[in-house]
Amino acid sequence: MRNKRLIIALTGAVLCGLLGVTLITRYLSSVQAFAKDLGNVVVAKQEIQLGERITADHLTLAPIPNGSAPEGFFRAMDKVVGRVAITPIGVRETITTLKLAPEGVGAGLSAVIPEGYRAMTVKVNDVVGVSGFIMPGSFVDVVAIILPLTQQGVDGKGPISKIVLQNIKVLASGSKIDSPENQREPSEVKAVTLQVTPEQAEKLVLATNEGKLQLVMRSYSDQEDTQTSGANKGTLLSGESFVAQPPPPTEVSNQSKPRPRPAAQVRQAHIAAPREARPAKPISRNSVELIEGAKRREVEIP
Repeated sequence: MRNKRLIIALTGAVLCGLLGVTLITRYLSSVQAFAKDLGNVVVAKQEIQLGERITADHLTLAPIPNGSAPEGFFRAMDKVVGRVAITPIGVRETITTLKLAPEGVGAGLSAVIPEGYRAMTVKVNDVVGVSGFIMPGSFVDVVAIILPLTQQGVDGKGPISKIVLQNIKVLASGSKIDSPENQREPSEVKAVTLQVTPEQAEKLVLATNEGKLQLVMRSYSDQEDTQTSGANKGTLLSGESFVAQPPPPTEVSNQSKPRPRPAAQVRQAHIAAPREARPAKPISRNSVELIEGAKRREVEIP
């Protein structure tokens, strides 16, 4: 009997050992397969600013699964050194061809201008530059204030203001082509550089020479094409109808929420209105009112 128990215990130990060896072997095989699937890609060792020429100090190699590597990645750092970043690149971010300017492009503003566009600088002050809050990456509308001319000479209606360009991207604010870390603080600049098409550049040059310019900042999410007829002295003095202001994007409108009633009204609502006094039912002369507990009834006497 003892030998039988010993044999069973030894058999169980052998089976547990074999199971453990099998699991460990599978785990080591998966680790080796994962290590073989890893490949080094070029990543940023430090932040790379927009329009900056990349050097070897900016780069390092990091292992990443081959199936997870983004499209256009690099294996060697020498293929990236000397290229110019056309978008800000963060630490440990993979360097790809979409984030770099073509080879041979110099650093600076020319590297961030898309194909088919031009960069044009306009002079601004605190008013035109929206108190310094227009920064690289902002989108603005350009309003021109011009004195229209007719064949007889100056138009008697006076100057007119009109939105001549819409949704124009700001490439640079002063000499900076990258947005500051704290965009809540304005920066004093004397000029901003706008990204325009050749046709828009012609309009902008004409508007600059013929009158005054005013930049109007717009939301990043606002892509609506707004057509206006312009404003002159006549339309200015005609008044303007009331336009309700929308709530801020991060604030939920209170109009959809039920307004709480004052406590006094709540208390009054719970107080029942006094019941009207019902006229007493006349008691017949030939009847007697009989009270039985909480019940009351009339008993007629013959």
